[in-house]
Amino acid sequence: MKKTNTSTFVIGFALFSMFFGAGNLIFPPYLGLETGTHWWIGFICYYLADIGLALMALFAMLESGGADGITGRIGRLPAHILMTAIVLCIGPLVAIPRTAATTYEMSVQPLWPGVSPVVFSVLFFAVILALCIRESAVVDIVGKFLTPALLLGLIVLIVRGVIAPLGPIGAPLVSHAPVTGIKAGYQTMDVLGVLVFGLIILRSAEEKGHTEKRERSRVVIGAGAVAGIALLLVYLGLTYLGATASASYGADVSRSALVVGIVRALLGRTGLVIFAVVVALACITTAVALVSSAASYFAGLSGGRLPYRLLVAVICVFSAVISNVGLETIVSVASPVLDIVYPPALVLILLSYFGRYIRRDSVFRMAALGALLVSVLGTVNTLGVPIPFLDRLPLAALGFGWVVPAAVFGLLGALMGRTAPAAVPE
Repeated sequence: MKKTNTSTFVIGFALFSMFFGAGNLIFPPYLGLETGTHWWIGFICYYLADIGLALMALFAMLESGGADGITGRIGRLPAHILMTAIVLCIGPLVAIPRTAATTYEMSVQPLWPGVSPVVFSVLFFAVILALCIRESAVVDIVGKFLTPALLLGLIVLIVRGVIAPLGPIGAPLVSHAPVTGIKAGYQTMDVLGVLVFGLIILRSAEEKGHTEKRERSRVVIGAGAVAGIALLLVYLGLTYLGATASASYGADVSRSALVVGIVRALLGRTGLVIFAVVVALACITTAVALVSSAASYFAGLSGGRLPYRLLVAVICVFSAVISNVGLETIVSVASPVLDIVYPPALVLILLSYFGRYIRRDSVFRMAALGALLVSVLGTVNTLGVPIPFLDRLPLAALGFGWVVPAAVFGLLGALMGRTAPAAVPE
């Protein structure tokens, strides 16, 4: 029992660190700023869309035996395409470069404005490369060493902000706090991240001696609870800090400038130094998890022809280049991509819970297709090509207009296609 409890907390802290990275640091305060007096509504929707769905994905992986158990029923090629798109999003195209850009804009630039972003990106990814070379050590590195320091810095910042608020909470800058919260939860990409680095969590539990399914499930579920509670407290505090700044800043402030301004107002120069360490730790821990997971995925996809260490080096170099376009550019480019990828991924995660009862693979394929079609049309609509019927779909006001089409397509899939044996998790 003692061994199980120790593993639960070590893996739980590692999971917290993998979740809490660049997006998780910059989005809650900005959400508080946008939603103002409705910050608690935005926070609840953000938390559910981020950690609620991410933990659901983790438990779905536990039930299905891995990401393949979630995506495999749509067919081998579509599954590879979807997973590759997900890995690229939470990997070298968006999430990994975002960790470096966030660290530069919120840790380095406020303290040492003369440092070149190019030089910094090289140094940042040299550290990530060193931490990721030993694949089996990733969870222990982030769980035992980096997370306690990260949590301590966040606690100092949040407690100070609660004791001495920046000011009164202003009126909301957006008309729909729930939708704003959901969109911010999407932007963190934690749900997609779980489909990739969740395998590290499952493997870590087995390597610590929890090979029996029930015991492994107990450890992973407990770790999810540890991470979920820690993230709940941190997100709540950061969103509140943003809300107390809503009377001082407008919607035109950048995410990084908002957070830096909050820290400077609360703790002064000393606070900026503390926060610089917090940001660096948050982004390093997430980058370590994402680089390691992406390299493992592509190594497996290549059948071992591309070695893990080579892929780690390639991903670090590519991410270093992309990170120099800037944080706000990365965030703006990521938004429409995530709006397309998220819905079919969420549909497959939900269906995987009932995989043993759904006999037809066509249900998975058609439901994912329905969600994908609506998400693509929604993105086109957002980019300026009006598609009026989308606003009339049920749940569209909450950003879930794809749910009913996915259900309808899934029902159509139940009436067609070949029957497959029910998947029984090992």
